[in-house]
Amino acid sequence: MQIHLIAVGNKMPDWVQQGYNEYAKRLPRECELVLKEIAPDKRRGGDIARITKDEGDRMIAALPARAHVVTLDVPGKPWSTEDAARALQRWLGNGQPVALMIGGPEGLAPEVKELARESWSLSPLTFPHPLVRIIVAEQIYRAWSLIQNHPYHRP
Repeated sequence: MQIHLIAVGNKMPDWVQQGYNEYAKRLPRECELVLKEIAPDKRRGGDIARITKDEGDRMIAALPARAHVVTLDVPGKPWSTEDAARALQRWLGNGQPVALMIGGPEGLAPEVKELARESWSLSPLTFPHPLVRIIVAEQIYRAWSLIQNHPYHRP
């Protein structure tokens, strides 16, 4: 199974790529994490609703066929580590690719939110979008380690 992390934003600093890669490479092939970057539109003086819609359209175009869509959104459901592990087990059992959707500075387009079967809130805090990639990659690895009884996760 592949988990596609579809995120608005590109040209990330090296520390972001290094942090993301550190956790993504730890995952086994049967739980591969694949990053798909969506180039953000320029925001200076632009129509934010149109920009968000255009980014959302490109996110939707990047979805793999039959994907189980999960948005990462502040109003989503907060998950504990155990909740994330249960979600990962469910996704692995479904046999469908999973798409985790991270919007741009203004969030996700309504069209993307409508496709979601789940919405996950990492925190009521607002994180910088580059940092969210690292947090999500680490949490997916942590959930995997919990499922596998690996010592990485210690309660």
